[in-house]
Amino acid sequence: MAAGLSRRSGQIEREGRPRKSTPGHRDSGDDNARPRPIPSPPGSGRSGLVDWGHARARQGRHGGHAPCRGAERYGDVNEILLIRHGETTWSASRRHTSYTDLSLTPDGERQARALQPALAGRRFVAVLTSPRTRALRTAQLAGLTVTRCDDDLAEWHYGDYEGRTTAEIQDEHSGWSVWTDGCPGGESPSEVGERLDRLLAKLHPLLDRGPVALVGHAHALRVLGARWIGLPPSAGGLLRLDTATLSLLGHEHGRRVILRWNQPVTQPSGPAREPTARH
Repeated sequence: MAAGLSRRSGQIEREGRPRKSTPGHRDSGDDNARPRPIPSPPGSGRSGLVDWGHARARQGRHGGHAPCRGAERYGDVNEILLIRHGETTWSASRRHTSYTDLSLTPDGERQARALQPALAGRRFVAVLTSPRTRALRTAQLAGLTVTRCDDDLAEWHYGDYEGRTTAEIQDEHSGWSVWTDGCPGGESPSEVGERLDRLLAKLHPLLDRGPVALVGHAHALRVLGARWIGLPPSAGGLLRLDTATLSLLGHEHGRRVILRWNQPVTQPSGPAREPTARH
């Protein structure tokens, strides 16, 4: 899988080391590497269905978005573009998927290819993906050149709840939420938050050189969005993230903000299908 991608995009560096013993799952990083506290208040983005190949929303001097000609612009210095992978059989059925290494469905591959117009010609100083096949394949089909697979971008480790839906879990544990309760045999919200903080700390020197793109998973990217604006990991529960969508993290007046969130792209042909929501 990774070897196939390396022939197209060059050699891919792997970073991280295992933390848990669950087969197929890897986590990574130096537990002592922590970013500085993030005191900035939350910003807001604007979402909706956009024809990324023919419409462009430009951020104004005061944070507004004004339409202009050309393709959507992604790639300012100090910005992070987040891309959730395309649909899989388990995401379509809303089953929790972390270390299980699933491929994209045909619809998921179409979703990934539809990202190309939004990303064409955009230069990133780094493109990081989760080591999972679904993330790597999404990056490949979107036309991105992957520079590193980073285990810190892996999905929330669901432990005993791998492959189960929220409804099934709540039948046994009323009121359960991954955002507050975590997963037995897997990761707690604080553990996921520490992992994504570690990733942000690694991105900090890269952002001084230019924009970075991350291709990953719903829950992990939602936690990353919350941590970027100084909120606890549980606040990721307020940031719905669908398959094959684009989100943009950046700055306004020196503060970390969410510039855009959960924006779908127009499918190239065929009937529109709503992207898969999270569990």
